[in-house]
Amino acid sequence: MGALTPILTRSWDRADSFTLDAYTDRGGYRALRTALGMDPDAIVTAVKDSGLRGRGGAGFPTGMKWGFIPQGDTKPHYLVVNADESEPGTCKDVPLMMADPHLLIEGSIITAYAIRSHVAFIYVRGEVLHVVRRLQQAVAEAYEAGYLGANILDSGFDLELVVHCGAGAYICGEETALLDSLEGYRGQPRLKPPFPAIAGLYGGPTVINNVESIASVPSIIENGADWFAGMGTEKSKGFGIFSLSGHVTRPGQYEAPLGITLRELLDMAGDVRAGHELKFWTPGGSSTPLLTSEHLDVPLDFESVSAAGSLLGTRALQIFDETTCVIRAVLRWSEFYAHESCGKCTPCREGTYWYKLMLARLEKGNGTEEDLDTLLDLSDNIMGRSFCALGDGATAPVTSSIQHFRDEYIQHFTSGGCPFDPAASTLWAG
Repeated sequence: MGALTPILTRSWDRADSFTLDAYTDRGGYRALRTALGMDPDAIVTAVKDSGLRGRGGAGFPTGMKWGFIPQGDTKPHYLVVNADESEPGTCKDVPLMMADPHLLIEGSIITAYAIRSHVAFIYVRGEVLHVVRRLQQAVAEAYEAGYLGANILDSGFDLELVVHCGAGAYICGEETALLDSLEGYRGQPRLKPPFPAIAGLYGGPTVINNVESIASVPSIIENGADWFAGMGTEKSKGFGIFSLSGHVTRPGQYEAPLGITLRELLDMAGDVRAGHELKFWTPGGSSTPLLTSEHLDVPLDFESVSAAGSLLGTRALQIFDETTCVIRAVLRWSEFYAHESCGKCTPCREGTYWYKLMLARLEKGNGTEEDLDTLLDLSDNIMGRSFCALGDGATAPVTSSIQHFRDEYIQHFTSGGCPFDPAASTLWAG
C-alpha cells in the first residue's frame, strides 16, 4: 500500500500537460475511440464491475448511478460534472483540471455516450477563473479536433459540452442546488425524491458526478475493470488523490490506492512539521468528524474510516499539530458553515449561527461545561433535519471535537481563556 499510483496525476510535472498535443502524445482520447466502438450498456457494466465509487465525498457506486438513468424514454439526458470544489481543505479537482483538462473532457464524452446524453455541463466554481479559462481552452481544442460536436470521430454520436461558471456558493456543491443554479435560479437544495436520475436538469434524467470520478473513467475503459478493481480494498476499489495540507512538511496531492494509511502518507510527505507531533486531522475535509493520532493506521477506505467514527469524504487530510487550539479550528469551520448556509432549512440556518456565537464565547474561556451539553443537543437538532448534508457536515467537527478533546474545552473555562498562542499554529494568519 505504500506505493503511489500516478494515473490521474501522471502528467502533472510536464510543463505543457494541459495541451491537446501533450495529452494525445501519451495516449489521450484512445479510450474514447474504444468506448465509441462499444455498446453504451457495456460501458456502464464495465464501470460497475470496476467498483468505482464517487470521488466527491459520498462514495456512491458510479456505475450504479449511471444505471438509474431510464433508457428508451423520449426525454433528453444530461451529464453534469460537479467541479464546484468548495469544501475547506479539499483541493484535488482544481489542480487536476489545471494540469490535465483533456482527461476530464475525455471522461465526460465517454460518460455521456454511456448514458445516451448529447448535452453535458462542467459546473466550475466561479472564483477559480484560471481553471475556467483552462477548461474553455481545452474544450475549444477538443471541438476543433473532432472530439466534441457532431459525429464525433465518425461514430454518429453528437455531444455539446458547456463550461458553466458558478457564482461561488458552497451550497452549489450539493447536486440539486447545483442544478437549480445551472437553470438560472438561486442555488438551494431540492426535496428528494425525485432524484436527479429521474428528474434532474430541466426535468430530464441527469447524472451528476465529481471531477475525479469522471476523470477515472478513461483509464477503466483503456485498461479494463479488473485492472482498476485490482487496486484498493475489497469494497473500496481503485485509486484516489489524497490532499495533505496544514502542519505537514511537504503538503500536496498524493495519488494512492484506497486503503493507504495516514502514517504511510506522512512518511512520503516528510511527516508532521519538524519539532511537532500530530494532534488531530480530518480524513475528508472539514465536514467529516475529527480523528486523532490514535487513528494513524486506519486504512483510508470508506468502510474503515466509517468504522473509526468518521467519513472518507473527499480525502482532504488536514493535519494539525499540538500548537493548534481545537476550539479555534472548529470555530473557523463553523463560521464558514454559518456564512455558506443557504438559509432554506431552519435547523441549518439557525444552528450554524448559534454554533458560531457559542464557540466564539467558549474559545475566549467564557462558558461552563453545561455549554458543551447544549452544543451536543443543538447538534442533535441539526443532524438529519435539513434538505442537504450541509447541516450534517457542520455538526461533524463540533461533536467529534467534544468527543476527543472535552478536557481542552474545560481547560478554556478553568484558565479563563485560550491557553494556545495563535502565532504558534501558523494556520490562521490574517
